[in-house]
Amino acid sequence: MRAIRLHSFGPAENLRYEEAPDPVPAEGEVRIRVAAAGVHLVDTALREGLALGPTPVPVALPTIPGREVAGTVDAVGPGVAETWRGRRVVAHLGMAPGGYAELAVTGAERLHVLPDGVSEAHALAMVGTGRTAMGVLQFAELGPEDTVVVLAAAGGIGNLLVQYARSAGARVVGVAGGPEKVAAVRGVGADLAVDYTDPGWAERVTEKFGRRPATYLLEGVGGPAARTAIGLLAKGGTHLSYGYAATGFDPDGQAVLPPEEAARLGVDSRSVLGPPMFERIGGMENVRVLEERALGLVAAGTVTPLVRRYPLAEAARAHRELESRGTVGKVVLVPV
Repeated sequence: MRAIRLHSFGPAENLRYEEAPDPVPAEGEVRIRVAAAGVHLVDTALREGLALGPTPVPVALPTIPGREVAGTVDAVGPGVAETWRGRRVVAHLGMAPGGYAELAVTGAERLHVLPDGVSEAHALAMVGTGRTAMGVLQFAELGPEDTVVVLAAAGGIGNLLVQYARSAGARVVGVAGGPEKVAAVRGVGADLAVDYTDPGWAERVTEKFGRRPATYLLEGVGGPAARTAIGLLAKGGTHLSYGYAATGFDPDGQAVLPPEEAARLGVDSRSVLGPPMFERIGGMENVRVLEERALGLVAAGTVTPLVRRYPLAEAARAHRELESRGTVGKVVLVPV
């Protein structure tokens, strides 16, 4: 098979498109002929050899990166029902990499069957990135009385949060960087889409909706833009932080307010990243619950994920453009 392999930690150019042995499914596993493989910002950190959250840095190189795949089961290991063969599926591979390839193996318990009419790329966008969005939304009871500000609203998670909030009847302000991303945010239904590279972006929000209009701020970027957005929260508003993508993977860049500052502003500011997210579903071992919720939304047509596709051979370019914030939606590699 053809695959992307990482032989040494470092820049995106270290990702090589080359021949690799076909994987063979072990007991309890299936092999998937990959139609779409997901690229996550975490992948770029692992490529550099950086530990990020619970995901371990590969200890043996070369390795095939990637932990999200969708495609068709073409082989089954011992103990797996033959009825899986030929089925369209999507799976998050967990802590085991191997997704950037024409073939990938995973445990049968990780599989979700794709409903008719749901593309592999859209399902892929929901099984990992979408489950994070569902994890964030556990802390937000959105309705028509809410005004929701979403940062990085053109990103893989952000565009899903915008669409979900609109489906709940909320007014949505989507914040993104650059004309292409602002147009994409407007296209997924934001009532107002603003460009955070414009120094006056927060004033545009208050001009349209009034001073401190937001009941919710949903952001995974941290840094100055998040601090500015916190100033848009009304008293009694809620700031949910799920990351720090704008800070070079520095956890100290997460924009959660100190308790005394949150009290002064009259807002709830908290991190929902990691343990808080999984506590709501009874532990990380139950993460499939969030995957099922996410896939249910795309099957029902409640959300349609934004996707940017790259040929598998161009994984290095996909990494570079993701790191430089040059992508819109979920980044997907397609074997061709």
